[in-house]
Amino acid sequence: MQIGNLNIRIGADPEVFVTDKQGKFVCAHNMVQGTKENPFKVANGAVQVDGMALEFNIDPADSAEEFQANISSVMKQLAAMVPEYNLNAVPVAEFGKEMMDAAPMEAKEMGCDPDLDAWNGGRENPKPNGEVDFRTAAGHIHIGWTEGMDINDPGHVEACIMLVKQLDFYLGIPSIIIDGCTKRRELYGKAGAFRVKPYGVEYRVLSNFWLKSAELTDWAYRNTCKAIGELLNGTFHNDLNTLRVINSGNVNHAKSVVDVYGLEMPKVVHKNVKPKIATGCDAYDNHAFNPFFGGNNVRRT
Repeated sequence: MQIGNLNIRIGADPEVFVTDKQGKFVCAHNMVQGTKENPFKVANGAVQVDGMALEFNIDPADSAEEFQANISSVMKQLAAMVPEYNLNAVPVAEFGKEMMDAAPMEAKEMGCDPDLDAWNGGRENPKPNGEVDFRTAAGHIHIGWTEGMDINDPGHVEACIMLVKQLDFYLGIPSIIIDGCTKRRELYGKAGAFRVKPYGVEYRVLSNFWLKSAELTDWAYRNTCKAIGELLNGTFHNDLNTLRVINSGNVNHAKSVVDVYGLEMPKVVHKNVKPKIATGCDAYDNHAFNPFFGGNNVRRT
């Protein structure tokens, strides 16, 4: 998809839990082929085991239709691999101490490479506590606008940080209302969580809630594009209030931001806020350099 002067491609690597036919969470260890190091390729993406859960990724999409089709295709293939079980797109699974103690050590290991905090200059986030008896599932979104970049290149890192803060505003704040789960952020998904990629950035704040319906999947794609487009047009949402709203999980504060800025909400989730297109901001800074789009005029909120 062409946004401004960039050719943008959007992918994802969501995680889902597995339940038996009685609705009880079960450990997904060894249920399917594929690992983090070597995902199992399927049509339109790949699948793998991720600790106590299953994970899939999709081929990067050039349109909302392709994004939706890839998500649907890979999820159906993954479900067919575990016909005795159900896939459950919830942000937290309470396994309990007995099941956690019985799980193999490799299933209980948490995380691989650390993620970074855009609101703390791109510094590493602390490693989460793996001794708890629950696990969390994410809905990471990948945005590509380049290729072959050095992930330590200061300009590339700064571009990623700017976009992640923008995504926190357009996706992270509304997600507090849509998702409603605060427990996941005890381990993962605090404001500004990201990884730098050679092709762009991995946005790691959202849970897997946007897998629950086609409308939510479209909302996630559309507002990712909205965040990019506004940044390219010079509107940069860099207010620490975004950090506070997301990390507190305060729904009333999130609703206030949605009301003031007219952020788009899925109609079925929050009927009290009329969905609108975000209108931008008032402050204008002629001297701020924006490495994401190589310009000087950045309107900040």
